[in-house]
Amino acid sequence: MRAVTLAGALAALVVPSHAADIHNSLSPEERGAGWQLLFDGKSMTGWDDPARKSPPGDSWTIEDGCIKALRNPRIREDLFTAAGYGDFELAFDWKISPGGNSGVKYRVQDRAVLEKSTLNPAAKRFEDTVDYELIHRLASRDRIPPGASIEEYVVAFEYQVIDDRAHPDAGSGGKHISGSIYSMVAPAKAAARPAGEFNQSRIVLRGNHVEHWLNGEKVVDTQLDSEEIVNGLVERWTADSPVYRLLTRQPRKKTPIALQNHNDEAWFRAIKIRPLR
Repeated sequence: MRAVTLAGALAALVVPSHAADIHNSLSPEERGAGWQLLFDGKSMTGWDDPARKSPPGDSWTIEDGCIKALRNPRIREDLFTAAGYGDFELAFDWKISPGGNSGVKYRVQDRAVLEKSTLNPAAKRFEDTVDYELIHRLASRDRIPPGASIEEYVVAFEYQVIDDRAHPDAGSGGKHISGSIYSMVAPAKAAARPAGEFNQSRIVLRGNHVEHWLNGEKVVDTQLDSEEIVNGLVERWTADSPVYRLLTRQPRKKTPIALQNHNDEAWFRAIKIRPLR
């Protein structure tokens, strides 16, 4: 039997601690092409960390070289990049928990804080609740009543991340499965791997032209001001809705990118971006 040296034993112990770095790094070729790393695998550097806010957020953590969305937080909020981006190519790996739901949002136009004591009692739909808060601005993240919880709704376009096989929303139609522009544009094909397995995704945005890629397949190719986008919006929002107006007009073109907490566990890694202008 070959003797195991102390150096070899120590090397074997070190490898697992660095395994996550393989995914959260850039090659010299990527750096030369203008890619920027958005997640270093161990910190929230480059992100607007909710844990540093008042009160501290509890929606996100870092686990095994991934940014992880936590289940059932008191303050349910998305995680935003610190910088804003106009035209870009974004690459990221993700996996979802069984039956889980999440997403990646871009062209962010507004945010609404939903807290039970300030909701419109006459609202019949979730969309009515969001519109009411966007108009009246009654709730605030930094003034949460004792014992209360909040949900923040982000007005943006969303790359859907979901368990296509087990989540009820995915079963309601192609516009709700992984890779779609959520509730607006269905992917050309179902290309997601099963829950618990990592997927590779890309979003390419130039002006209003957007592409969604999933595991090497281009699944969406459309314009954010196209008829199919408008038709998807009117299925949920009325023409006088703040959400409808914001997403059809898009007054903000350079905005942060956000990872969604949808009350389910989700993991993101290898997050990198290449500004296109």
